[in-house]
Order: sequence, then C-alpha cells, then structure tokens
Amino acid sequence: DALEAAGAMLVPFDTLSDAHLPEVDGLYIGGGFPEIFAPELAANTGLRSNLQRALAAGLPAYAECGGLMYLSRTLTVAGHSYPMVGAIPGDVVMHERPVGRGYVHLSECLGHPWPRPRLPAQEIRAHEFHYSSLDNLPADAQFAFEVKRGHGIDGCHDGILVNNLLASYTHLRTIGSCYWATRFVAFVRQHRQQQITAAQETLSALQ
Repeated sequence: DALEAAGAMLVPFDTLSDAHLPEVDGLYIGGGFPEIFAPELAANTGLRSNLQRALAAGLPAYAECGGLMYLSRTLTVAGHSYPMVGAIPGDVVMHERPVGRGYVHLSECLGHPWPRPRLPAQEIRAHEFHYSSLDNLPADAQFAFEVKRGHGIDGCHDGILVNNLLASYTHLRTIGSCYWATRFVAFVRQHRQQQITAAQETLSALQ
C-alpha cells in the first residue's frame, strides 16, 4: 500500500515458479521465511540468475529480512547449504535462537543512496526479528544505517549496499518520519530518468 501510495505500479512475481523477472524499473522483496522453501528457491536457477544479472547491472532494489536472505550467496539450514541469488557477497546461516529481536533505532550513514527528504535527519525507529545471520561479508562492505539499538547485520550496521541494492534485517515502518516508500520510489524514478537521459545522449552522438 505504501509503495502504491508513493506512485509505484506493483508487478508481482513468484520466486518459486517464475523463470524470469518481469520488466520492472525497481525491485522490492519483503520479509518471509525463505528457510522453509530453501530447496525450491535454489532449484529455480532461471530466476536466480536473472535476478543476479539485473542487480549487478544496477537495478534499484530494496530487500527486508527474508528478501536479504534470498539475495545472499548461500542459505544454510540445519547444516545444509543452498545457493541463493548471489547479489549480496555474504552467506546466511540459520540459528536455533534469535539473532536480532525487538525494537531497532537507526541513523542514516552518509552513503545512503535514496533521496533525502527536506527535513532534519531523525533517528529511525523500526523492528527486527530474525534467527539468521549474514556472515563472510567483505571487510569493505558499505552500509546505509548505523544501529543505535538492536542488532541489524553485524551489531553495528544494517542495510548493506551493493550497486543500487539496499538490503536490511530491519523492517522499516510506514508511519512517523521514515518515508521509506516515498524515498525508494523517488530513487527508482531518478535511476530511470538517468537511463533515459543516457540513451538520448547516445542517440544524439550517433546522429
């Protein structure tokens, strides 16, 4: 609802059965329980490869919790590792106890890619609940958020940034001063306009 209210036209797809990503300008993958469907998700090699290529090429994307897990390199459940999309250079491992649970307070890092609202920066209040951890990240990993309260990805940060993908364990709210949906849609529009401008410039140069 928040994305549609911000002007997005939603195009659903099924990570279990669809072989290709629909033609879209941006991607949102929300929470869920990919550990339950890990074998089926791994078996859908067509969509996994399609997603990996699209995200590597710069498709704007936002993923929360289960979405982060699906976009990681591998997902290990009960000692068995399943290949996932591979857009995030890290491996997800399921644990018997929660890794992060409860309220989260975040502040934005300077590298946060979405357009900023014309308001003073405020602490973001949200929540997390996950039994998994994202391991084996590179030392130079970039993040969108600093965690003031909660766990996030590594106890200090959340919202890993890879190309135009932002993926976090935190579930952002659509109330208060967060405006995440409006900002993400603005980011998608901005990227689309840049593509159009670049194509027009290329066409002009060839004429």
